[in-house]
Amino acid sequence: MKKNFVSNSPESQRMFRSDLLENLSKVPFYVPLIVYIPVIGYMIWMALAEEKMEILHFAVALALGILVWSIVEYVLHRFVFHFHPEAPWAKRIHFIFHGVHHDYPNDLKRLVMPPSASIPLATLFFLLFKALLTAYYLYAFFAGFIAGYLIYDMTHYALHHYNFKNEFWKKLKKHHMLHHYSDETKGYGVSSALWDDVFRTNFLKK
Repeated sequence: MKKNFVSNSPESQRMFRSDLLENLSKVPFYVPLIVYIPVIGYMIWMALAEEKMEILHFAVALALGILVWSIVEYVLHRFVFHFHPEAPWAKRIHFIFHGVHHDYPNDLKRLVMPPSASIPLATLFFLLFKALLTAYYLYAFFAGFIAGYLIYDMTHYALHHYNFKNEFWKKLKKHHMLHHYSDETKGYGVSSALWDDVFRTNFLKK
């Protein structure tokens, strides 16, 4: 397998000539929390106060939202972020979305998705779920979906910048580091290796 350039520097490398685009591509790790925790709170309020959801229904819808996010995380990482196009312009887009992360995996400002990308995606997913679900289930489900996204973003940052003593986190970090430094065609799950096990893209157990 061809090995690409990899830098272990935590510093950001410039990607755009435009200062505006460059700034939009970088974000401190805590910004998604500031943006989306209020969204989750609002969705929970809508579910419980406006839709009068029963607690059991709420818990199930919330858990399903988290589960669906984990599938979306796997599918996006495997089939979108690791799709390698041939056209030069498409290669540039691929590099902007994910290639830069593999070349600079410890870049402090490019480890979580910037709001310039996550907000349009979250909006599209909300509209999709709104078309598929009744209002009674929509808000709790979407709260779980966004909570799953935040778990993913914070986990991704931590896996690159923290040394864990807990066995669960050590195992998860090893899983992600193998994806970066051993074989990028395996280990697509970041917040969980569940779907790598299901779809047989996990690393061999040794």
